[in-house]
Amino acid sequence: MGEPNKMLPGTAVEEYFTSLSNWGRWGGDDRRGTLNLITPAVRREAVRSVRSGVAVSLARDIDPVTPDPLHSGMATVERKTDVREVERALGVKMRWDAFADHIVIAPHGGNAHLDGLAHYSWDDKYYNGFDADATTVDGGAVDLAVHHAADGLITRGVLLDIAGLFGVEYVERGYAVTPADLEAAEARQGVTVRAGDALLIHTGNAAAILAHGPLNRGNGDHGPLDNAQTGLDASALPFLWERDVAIMGADGTHDVQPPQYSDLNFARPIHSVCLVALGLWLMDNLDLTELAARCADNQQWDFLFTANPWRFVGSTSSPLNPVAIL
Repeated sequence: MGEPNKMLPGTAVEEYFTSLSNWGRWGGDDRRGTLNLITPAVRREAVRSVRSGVAVSLARDIDPVTPDPLHSGMATVERKTDVREVERALGVKMRWDAFADHIVIAPHGGNAHLDGLAHYSWDDKYYNGFDADATTVDGGAVDLAVHHAADGLITRGVLLDIAGLFGVEYVERGYAVTPADLEAAEARQGVTVRAGDALLIHTGNAAAILAHGPLNRGNGDHGPLDNAQTGLDASALPFLWERDVAIMGADGTHDVQPPQYSDLNFARPIHSVCLVALGLWLMDNLDLTELAARCADNQQWDFLFTANPWRFVGSTSSPLNPVAIL
Protein backbone atom coordinates (compact mmCIF):
# COMPACT_ATOMS: atom_id res chain seq x y z
CA MET A 1 0.00 0.00 0.00
CA GLY A 2 1.25 3.48 -0.82
CA GLU A 3 2.79 5.76 1.73
CA PRO A 4 0.28 8.46 2.69
CA ASN A 5 1.24 12.10 2.40
CA LYS A 6 2.10 13.95 5.56
CA MET A 7 -1.22 15.25 6.80
CA LEU A 8 -1.88 18.84 5.87
CA PRO A 9 -2.49 21.28 8.71
CA GLY A 10 -6.03 22.56 9.01
CA THR A 11 -4.87 25.99 7.92
CA ALA A 12 -3.78 24.55 4.54
CA VAL A 13 -7.20 22.99 4.07
CA GLU A 14 -8.79 26.32 4.92
CA GLU A 15 -6.69 28.00 2.24
CA TYR A 16 -8.21 25.65 -0.35
CA PHE A 17 -11.50 27.53 -0.03
CA THR A 18 -9.70 30.40 -1.77
CA SER A 19 -6.99 28.76 -3.90
CA LEU A 20 -9.34 26.13 -5.37
CA SER A 21 -12.41 28.32 -5.64
CA ASN A 22 -14.60 28.25 -8.75
CA TRP A 23 -16.78 31.10 -7.47
CA GLY A 24 -17.64 33.41 -10.34
CA ARG A 25 -16.03 31.17 -12.97
CA TRP A 26 -19.37 30.62 -14.71
CA GLY A 27 -20.97 33.86 -13.58
CA GLY A 28 -22.06 35.30 -10.26
CA ASP A 29 -25.50 33.66 -10.41
CA ASP A 30 -24.30 30.19 -11.41
CA ARG A 31 -25.95 27.29 -9.61
CA ARG A 32 -24.50 24.33 -11.54
CA GLY A 33 -20.86 24.50 -10.55
CA THR A 34 -18.68 21.87 -12.21
CA LEU A 35 -21.63 20.49 -14.19
CA ASN A 36 -20.85 23.39 -16.54
CA LEU A 37 -17.81 21.34 -17.59
CA ILE A 38 -20.09 18.73 -19.18
CA THR A 39 -20.47 20.44 -22.54
CA PRO A 40 -22.12 19.01 -25.67
CA ALA A 41 -18.64 18.27 -26.99
CA VAL A 42 -17.78 16.36 -23.80
CA ARG A 43 -20.99 14.33 -24.10
CA ARG A 44 -20.31 13.50 -27.74
CA GLU A 45 -16.81 12.35 -26.86
CA ALA A 46 -18.18 10.31 -23.93
CA VAL A 47 -20.25 8.21 -26.31
CA ARG A 48 -17.00 7.06 -27.92
CA SER A 49 -16.20 5.26 -24.66
CA VAL A 50 -18.90 2.66 -25.33
CA ARG A 51 -17.39 -0.56 -26.72
CA SER A 52 -19.53 -3.55 -25.74
CA GLY A 53 -22.73 -1.77 -24.72
CA VAL A 54 -22.82 -3.66 -21.40
CA ALA A 55 -24.60 -1.65 -18.68
CA VAL A 56 -23.68 -1.86 -14.99
CA SER A 57 -25.71 -0.32 -12.18
CA LEU A 58 -23.65 1.47 -9.54
CA ALA A 59 -26.26 1.36 -6.77
CA ARG A 60 -27.83 -1.21 -4.50
CA ASP A 61 -31.52 -1.90 -3.96
CA ILE A 62 -33.28 0.61 -1.72
CA ASP A 63 -34.84 -1.75 0.79
CA PRO A 64 -37.14 -0.57 3.60
CA VAL A 65 -36.42 -3.80 5.49
CA THR A 66 -32.68 -3.05 5.69
CA PRO A 67 -32.57 0.69 4.94
CA ASP A 68 -28.99 1.46 5.98
CA PRO A 69 -26.67 -1.32 4.78
CA LEU A 70 -23.56 0.82 5.27
CA HIS A 71 -24.44 1.68 8.88
CA SER A 72 -24.23 5.42 8.39
CA GLY A 73 -26.79 5.93 11.12
CA MET A 74 -28.58 8.53 9.01
CA ALA A 75 -30.70 6.69 6.43
CA THR A 76 -34.47 6.51 6.64
CA VAL A 77 -36.56 4.52 4.19
CA GLU A 78 -40.25 3.86 4.73
CA ARG A 79 -42.76 2.46 2.27
CA LYS A 80 -46.50 1.98 2.62
CA THR A 81 -48.39 0.31 -0.22
CA ASP A 82 -52.03 1.11 -0.93
CA VAL A 83 -53.46 -2.27 -1.87
CA ARG A 84 -56.42 -2.61 -4.26
CA GLU A 85 -57.29 1.08 -4.45
CA VAL A 86 -60.22 0.57 -6.85
CA GLU A 87 -61.92 -2.08 -4.74
CA ARG A 88 -61.56 0.06 -1.62
CA ALA A 89 -62.89 3.16 -3.37
CA LEU A 90 -65.89 1.50 -5.06
CA GLY A 91 -66.60 -1.24 -2.57
CA VAL A 92 -66.76 -3.71 -5.45
CA LYS A 93 -64.11 -6.15 -6.63
CA MET A 94 -63.17 -5.43 -10.23
CA ARG A 95 -61.23 -7.56 -12.70
CA TRP A 96 -58.60 -4.79 -12.70
CA ASP A 97 -57.21 -2.93 -9.72
CA ALA A 98 -54.40 -0.57 -8.78
CA PHE A 99 -51.63 -0.58 -6.23
CA ALA A 100 -49.67 2.51 -5.20
CA ASP A 101 -46.94 3.54 -2.80
CA HIS A 102 -46.25 6.28 -0.28
CA ILE A 103 -42.49 6.55 0.21
CA VAL A 104 -40.41 8.43 2.75
CA ILE A 105 -36.66 8.46 2.14
CA ALA A 106 -33.74 10.38 3.61
CA PRO A 107 -31.20 10.15 0.77
CA HIS A 108 -28.19 11.24 2.83
CA GLY A 109 -27.52 7.81 4.28
CA GLY A 110 -26.45 4.32 3.34
CA ASN A 111 -27.97 4.35 -0.14
CA ALA A 112 -26.39 5.71 -3.31
CA HIS A 113 -27.23 9.39 -3.60
CA LEU A 114 -26.20 12.71 -5.09
CA ASP A 115 -25.05 15.54 -2.85
CA GLY A 116 -26.26 18.87 -4.20
CA LEU A 117 -24.31 22.06 -3.68
CA ALA A 118 -26.51 23.12 -0.76
CA HIS A 119 -25.54 20.05 1.27
CA TYR A 120 -22.53 21.78 2.87
CA SER A 121 -21.74 25.36 3.81
CA TRP A 122 -18.57 27.03 5.10
CA ASP A 123 -18.73 30.18 7.22
CA ASP A 124 -22.45 30.39 6.42
CA LYS A 125 -21.87 30.46 2.65
CA TYR A 126 -22.63 27.97 -0.08
CA TYR A 127 -20.91 27.63 -3.44
CA ASN A 128 -20.66 30.91 -5.35
CA GLY A 129 -21.41 32.94 -2.24
CA PHE A 130 -25.06 32.00 -1.80
CA ASP A 131 -26.29 32.54 1.74
CA ALA A 132 -26.75 29.35 3.76
CA ASP A 133 -29.22 31.16 6.04
CA ALA A 134 -31.66 31.24 3.12
CA THR A 135 -32.19 27.49 3.57
CA THR A 136 -35.10 26.76 5.90
CA VAL A 137 -36.81 23.70 7.31
CA ASP A 138 -39.95 24.22 5.26
CA GLY A 139 -38.59 26.03 2.22
CA GLY A 140 -35.51 23.88 1.77
CA ALA A 141 -32.51 25.03 -0.24
CA VAL A 142 -33.93 27.91 -2.25
CA ASP A 143 -30.74 28.69 -4.19
CA LEU A 144 -28.82 25.49 -4.87
CA ALA A 145 -31.21 22.53 -4.98
CA VAL A 146 -30.70 19.33 -6.96
CA HIS A 147 -33.17 20.37 -9.67
CA HIS A 148 -30.33 22.45 -11.11
CA ALA A 149 -28.94 19.11 -12.34
CA ALA A 150 -32.10 18.57 -14.40
CA ASP A 151 -30.16 17.86 -17.62
CA GLY A 152 -28.74 14.77 -15.97
CA LEU A 153 -25.23 13.61 -15.24
CA ILE A 154 -24.20 12.24 -18.61
CA THR A 155 -20.51 12.28 -19.41
CA ARG A 156 -17.39 10.17 -19.71
CA GLY A 157 -16.76 8.14 -16.58
CA VAL A 158 -13.36 6.99 -15.36
CA LEU A 159 -12.86 4.41 -12.62
CA LEU A 160 -9.63 4.60 -10.64
CA ASP A 161 -9.24 1.24 -8.91
CA ILE A 162 -7.24 1.92 -5.75
CA ALA A 163 -7.97 -1.55 -4.37
CA GLY A 164 -6.62 -3.03 -7.60
CA LEU A 165 -3.57 -0.78 -7.39
CA PHE A 166 -2.73 -2.26 -3.99
CA GLY A 167 -3.69 -5.81 -5.03
CA VAL A 168 -6.41 -6.16 -2.38
CA GLU A 169 -10.15 -6.76 -2.32
CA TYR A 170 -10.60 -3.64 -0.26
CA VAL A 171 -8.22 -1.02 1.03
CA GLU A 172 -7.70 -0.94 4.78
CA ARG A 173 -10.46 1.14 6.28
CA GLY A 174 -9.18 4.45 7.59
CA TYR A 175 -6.59 4.76 4.82
CA ALA A 176 -6.41 8.17 3.14
CA VAL A 177 -5.98 7.96 -0.65
CA THR A 178 -3.32 10.41 -1.81
CA PRO A 179 -2.88 12.23 -5.12
CA ALA A 180 0.13 9.97 -5.71
CA ASP A 181 -2.22 6.97 -5.42
CA LEU A 182 -4.61 8.50 -7.95
CA GLU A 183 -1.78 9.18 -10.39
CA ALA A 184 -0.37 5.67 -9.88
CA ALA A 185 -3.79 4.19 -10.65
CA GLU A 186 -3.96 6.27 -13.85
CA ALA A 187 -0.54 5.01 -14.93
CA ARG A 188 -1.35 1.38 -14.09
CA GLN A 189 -4.64 1.51 -15.97
CA GLY A 190 -3.46 3.60 -18.91
CA VAL A 191 -6.18 6.21 -18.44
CA THR A 192 -6.14 9.92 -17.63
CA VAL A 193 -8.83 11.87 -15.82
CA ARG A 194 -9.75 14.90 -17.92
CA ALA A 195 -12.05 17.92 -17.84
CA GLY A 196 -15.75 17.10 -17.58
CA ASP A 197 -15.24 13.52 -16.39
CA ALA A 198 -17.16 11.67 -13.74
CA LEU A 199 -14.38 10.34 -11.52
CA LEU A 200 -15.25 7.14 -9.63
CA ILE A 201 -12.88 5.90 -6.94
CA HIS A 202 -13.02 2.21 -6.00
CA THR A 203 -11.47 1.26 -2.68
CA GLY A 204 -13.72 -1.67 -1.77
CA ASN A 205 -14.97 0.31 1.21
CA ALA A 206 -18.64 -0.59 0.72
CA ALA A 207 -17.80 -4.25 0.08
CA ALA A 208 -15.84 -4.39 3.33
CA ILE A 209 -18.68 -2.91 5.39
CA LEU A 210 -21.33 -5.10 3.74
CA ALA A 211 -19.22 -8.19 4.37
CA HIS A 212 -17.88 -7.49 7.84
CA GLY A 213 -19.93 -4.64 9.29
CA PRO A 214 -18.71 -1.26 10.56
CA LEU A 215 -15.29 -0.93 12.16
CA ASN A 216 -14.80 1.53 15.00
CA ARG A 217 -11.31 3.05 14.93
CA GLY A 218 -11.85 6.09 17.13
CA ASN A 219 -12.32 6.69 20.82
CA GLY A 220 -16.05 7.21 20.58
CA ASP A 221 -15.90 11.00 20.89
CA HIS A 222 -16.90 11.55 17.27
CA GLY A 223 -20.01 9.35 17.18
CA PRO A 224 -20.72 7.99 13.66
CA LEU A 225 -17.49 9.62 12.44
CA ASP A 226 -15.55 6.98 14.37
CA ASN A 227 -16.73 4.23 11.99
CA ALA A 228 -13.60 3.70 9.91
CA GLN A 229 -13.87 4.25 6.16
CA THR A 230 -11.37 4.86 3.41
CA GLY A 231 -11.53 8.20 1.67
CA LEU A 232 -9.44 10.86 0.00
CA ASP A 233 -6.60 12.59 1.76
CA ALA A 234 -7.21 16.33 1.86
CA SER A 235 -4.06 16.77 -0.23
CA ALA A 236 -5.94 15.22 -3.18
CA LEU A 237 -8.21 18.27 -3.50
CA PRO A 238 -5.90 20.16 -5.90
CA PHE A 239 -5.91 17.08 -8.18
CA LEU A 240 -9.70 17.39 -8.55
CA TRP A 241 -9.49 21.11 -9.27
CA GLU A 242 -6.59 20.86 -11.70
CA ARG A 243 -8.23 18.04 -13.66
CA ASP A 244 -11.61 19.86 -13.77
CA VAL A 245 -13.54 16.83 -12.54
CA ALA A 246 -17.28 17.41 -13.11
CA ILE A 247 -18.70 14.79 -10.72
CA MET A 248 -17.05 12.48 -8.22
CA GLY A 249 -18.34 9.23 -6.77
CA ALA A 250 -16.97 6.71 -4.28
CA ASP A 251 -17.95 3.49 -2.55
CA GLY A 252 -18.05 5.42 0.70
CA THR A 253 -18.50 9.01 1.77
CA HIS A 254 -15.27 10.44 0.26
CA ASP A 255 -13.91 11.67 3.61
CA VAL A 256 -11.65 9.47 5.71
CA GLN A 257 -13.19 8.30 8.96
CA PRO A 258 -12.27 8.67 11.77
CA PRO A 259 -11.41 12.27 10.85
CA GLN A 260 -7.82 13.16 10.00
CA TYR A 261 -8.01 16.28 12.16
CA SER A 262 -8.68 16.74 15.84
CA ASP A 263 -10.34 20.07 14.96
CA LEU A 264 -13.74 18.86 13.79
CA ASN A 265 -14.15 21.99 11.66
CA PHE A 266 -11.99 19.94 9.26
CA ALA A 267 -13.70 16.59 9.81
CA ARG A 268 -15.07 16.56 6.26
CA PRO A 269 -12.55 18.47 4.12
CA ILE A 270 -13.47 16.68 0.88
CA HIS A 271 -17.19 17.40 1.20
CA SER A 272 -16.64 20.94 2.43
CA VAL A 273 -14.09 22.08 -0.16
CA CYS A 274 -15.63 20.20 -3.09
CA LEU A 275 -19.21 21.35 -2.56
CA VAL A 276 -18.50 24.89 -1.36
CA ALA A 277 -15.30 26.00 -3.15
CA LEU A 278 -15.16 23.89 -6.30
CA GLY A 279 -18.91 23.50 -6.80
CA LEU A 280 -18.15 19.81 -7.40
CA TRP A 281 -21.16 17.51 -7.02
CA LEU A 282 -20.52 14.30 -5.07
CA MET A 283 -22.07 10.84 -5.17
CA ASP A 284 -21.82 8.88 -1.93
CA ASN A 285 -22.12 5.16 -1.24
CA LEU A 286 -21.97 3.85 -4.78
CA ASP A 287 -21.53 0.13 -5.42
CA LEU A 288 -18.42 -0.12 -7.58
CA THR A 289 -17.56 -3.79 -7.01
CA GLU A 290 -19.07 -5.19 -10.22
CA LEU A 291 -17.87 -2.26 -12.31
CA ALA A 292 -14.29 -2.69 -11.05
CA ALA A 293 -14.38 -6.38 -11.94
CA ARG A 294 -15.73 -5.76 -15.44
CA CYS A 295 -13.26 -2.97 -16.08
CA ALA A 296 -10.40 -5.22 -15.00
CA ASP A 297 -11.62 -8.11 -17.17
CA ASN A 298 -11.96 -5.85 -20.22
CA GLN A 299 -8.99 -3.61 -19.41
CA GLN A 300 -11.36 -0.74 -20.08
CA TRP A 301 -11.42 1.97 -17.44
CA ASP A 302 -13.49 4.64 -19.19
CA PHE A 303 -17.15 4.39 -20.16
CA LEU A 304 -20.31 6.38 -20.69
CA PHE A 305 -21.57 7.49 -17.29
CA THR A 306 -25.27 8.26 -16.84
CA ALA A 307 -27.36 9.28 -13.84
CA ASN A 308 -30.60 11.24 -13.63
CA PRO A 309 -31.39 12.80 -10.25
CA TRP A 310 -34.82 14.01 -9.20
CA ARG A 311 -35.92 17.45 -10.34
CA PHE A 312 -36.72 18.16 -6.69
CA VAL A 313 -36.94 21.88 -5.90
CA GLY A 314 -35.48 22.71 -2.49
CA SER A 315 -33.80 19.34 -1.94
CA THR A 316 -30.12 19.09 -1.03
CA SER A 317 -29.91 15.53 -2.33
CA SER A 318 -31.43 12.88 -4.56
CA PRO A 319 -31.45 9.10 -4.54
CA LEU A 320 -29.51 7.89 -7.52
CA ASN A 321 -29.06 4.85 -9.72
CA PRO A 322 -26.00 5.66 -11.81
CA VAL A 323 -25.32 3.34 -14.73
CA ALA A 324 -22.00 2.83 -16.50
CA ILE A 325 -22.16 1.70 -20.13
CA LEU A 326 -18.96 -0.01 -21.24
